[in-house]
Amino acid sequence: MEELIRVIAQGLVDHPNQVSVVKREGERADVYQLSVAPEDMGKVIGKQGRVAKAIRTVVSAAAGKDGKRVVVEIV
Repeated sequence: MEELIRVIAQGLVDHPNQVSVVKREGERADVYQLSVAPEDMGKVIGKQGRVAKAIRTVVSAAAGKDGKRVVVEIV
């Protein structure tokens, strides 16, 4: 999952070398924290959060195939 999130985010931003994904395991779900350069934050979130929602949808679908639950946080 980390690699999937990283590849999607790197395709969206101007500074792909500053994209990082950190995994934290929770009780109910794995939490992935995506961080990008401050000037790229708007590109990852999108208008009214549409890009962020699309990222979360793709990752949830990929995790659902494995029977897992994931949460993507953009920090």
